[in-house]
Amino acid sequence: MLGLMQDHPLLISSLIEHAARHHAEGEIVSRRVEGDLHRYTYGDASGRSRQVANALDRLGLASGDRVATLAWNGYRHFELYFGITGSGRVVHTINPRLAPDQVAWIANDAEDQVLCFDMTFLPIVKAVWSKCSTVKHWVALCDADKLPADTGIPGLVSYEAWIGRESTSYAWPQIDERSAAALCYTSGTTGNPKGALYSHRSTLLHTFAVSMPDALSLSASDTILPVVPMFHVNAWGLPYAAAMTGAKLVFPGGALDGKSVYELIEGEMVTMAAGVPTVWLGLLNHMAEVGGKFATMRRTVIGGSACPPAMIRTFKEKYDVTVLHAWGMTEMSPVGTVGTLKLQQSRLPLDDRLGIMGKQGRAVFGVDMKIVDGEGKELPWDGKNAGDLLVKGPWIISNYFKGAGGDPLVVGWFPTGDVATIDADGFMQITDRSKDVIKSGGEWISSIDVENIAMAHPAVAMAACIGIAHPKWDERPVLVVVRRAGTNVTAEELRTFYEGKIAKWQVPDDVVFVDAIPLGATGKMQKNKLRELYGDHLLGRPPGA
Repeated sequence: MLGLMQDHPLLISSLIEHAARHHAEGEIVSRRVEGDLHRYTYGDASGRSRQVANALDRLGLASGDRVATLAWNGYRHFELYFGITGSGRVVHTINPRLAPDQVAWIANDAEDQVLCFDMTFLPIVKAVWSKCSTVKHWVALCDADKLPADTGIPGLVSYEAWIGRESTSYAWPQIDERSAAALCYTSGTTGNPKGALYSHRSTLLHTFAVSMPDALSLSASDTILPVVPMFHVNAWGLPYAAAMTGAKLVFPGGALDGKSVYELIEGEMVTMAAGVPTVWLGLLNHMAEVGGKFATMRRTVIGGSACPPAMIRTFKEKYDVTVLHAWGMTEMSPVGTVGTLKLQQSRLPLDDRLGIMGKQGRAVFGVDMKIVDGEGKELPWDGKNAGDLLVKGPWIISNYFKGAGGDPLVVGWFPTGDVATIDADGFMQITDRSKDVIKSGGEWISSIDVENIAMAHPAVAMAACIGIAHPKWDERPVLVVVRRAGTNVTAEELRTFYEGKIAKWQVPDDVVFVDAIPLGATGKMQKNKLRELYGDHLLGRPPGA
C-alpha cells in the first residue's frame, strides 16, 4: 500500500520559486568585478533566472546539455545556477584557477555548448576558445557597454544583452528529479580530473541537510557570506540553502583578501561566513593589524582542508566566533560532516570543547561513514583506531561522468582517500590523506598533527609537513614554513617548539623556509609540488635537482 501524499519532484527550480513567493524582498548583495556593490532581491533574481532559461531555449539547447560558467561569486552566477538547471540543462562550473589547457580539456570532456565568464577571465577565454571544440556560444558576464569592441572571440555577447530581450515569465519544466543538474570536476591531482554529476534530487536533499540546526543552522535571520567559490561544488550548497531559507546573501566577487572580506562582513552585517582556512588566515592577519572586531558575525564554516586548532581558538577566544569545522568532497556534493556539539559536549570546559571542535565533526543525516583496515575490516569507533574512511548516501556519487576511472565504489561505499578516526560520539577526525601519511621506520606520522603544532607558533603564517626520502628510516617529516611578516624564527627554534607536544621521533628533521606555499585551485596546499621540490632534501641534494 502506498501513502496518499501529493507527488512533486524535488527540483532546483522549486527553490527559486519558493524564494520569489515567500521572501521576494530578501536581499542579495554582490561585489562586482567592476568594484562596486550591486543590490537586488530574490524577486529580481527569480525574474532574471527565467530570462536565462528563455535565452537558452532560444539557442535551441536540449535537455541535459551542459552550460559552463567561469565566474566569481556574484548575482549573475546565482541567476545562472537556477536558469540553467531549472530549464533542464546542466550547469558546469569550471574552476578559473586551473591552467588554460586544463580548462579546455574539461570543457571538451563535458561537451559544453555555452560558456559564460566574468570579464576577469577574458584572458583565459582568449587562450582557450579555439581549443573548445563543442562550445558554440560565448557570453561575457557584463553590461552591453562594457564588452570590448574586439576580443577575437567569434560571436561574443554581453550577458545583459543576451538575456535583456527575454521575458521574465517562464514555466519551469517538471522533469525527473533524478535528472542531471550540475557538473563539477575533481581537482585531478593524479591523471585527468573526473566529473561529479549531481542530480536535482541529490541537490535538494543536500540543501535540506545542510540547512538543519545540527549542520550549518541557516535561517531567514542570517546574513551569509559564501567565500567558498561557486565554481567549486556549488559553494558547499549555500546559494541553494539561502534560497530555501530566505537568508540574505553577500557575494564577495574576486576580492578575497583579508581587508576586502572584513569590510564586507562589517558593512553588510554578516552573521555566518564559509570558506577554506587560507582565506580565514588572511582575514585574521588583517584584523590583527588593524585591531578589528566583529559586530555581527557569530559563526564561520571552515572546510576544504583541516583547520588548525590555533585558528579555532583565535576565532573563539579573541572574536567570540564559533567555528563549525566541516568536511566533505566534490564527490559528496560536498558536505558530509559538521562539528556541531552535542548537549553534553556543550557543557564541557572551553579547552575540551575546542578539542572536539578541531575534529571534522559528525555525519549529517543522509551520510553514513565507516573506517576500515587494509583488509576492509571495519574498525571500532574509539577515537584511537585509524583507518581508511568510506562513505555512502543519496548525494554521494555512484560513478564519475562518462564512467571515468571505472567503478569507484567498494561494496557500495565510496573510498574517500582519507585516513581517519571516529570516536564514541561519532565525531570523525581526519588524521591524513592516505597519500600524505608519513611512514618512518615502520611507524606512522600524521602530517596534520605536525602542521597544527607549527601553526600554533606566533611566527608561523603557514606550514606544510611532507614526508621525504631518508636513507635509514625510509621517510622522515620535513616542515615547510612561511614566516609571519616581521619575524625571524629559526629552524631550531621551531623544532624546540615541539618538545612535550609530540613524541621525539615525530618531530620534523628540518624546517625549510619559503616565501609562499603553492596552493591548488581550491585553496588547498599542494604537497605533491612540495615533495617534488624537497623530496631529496635530507639526502643533501638541492631542491628540484
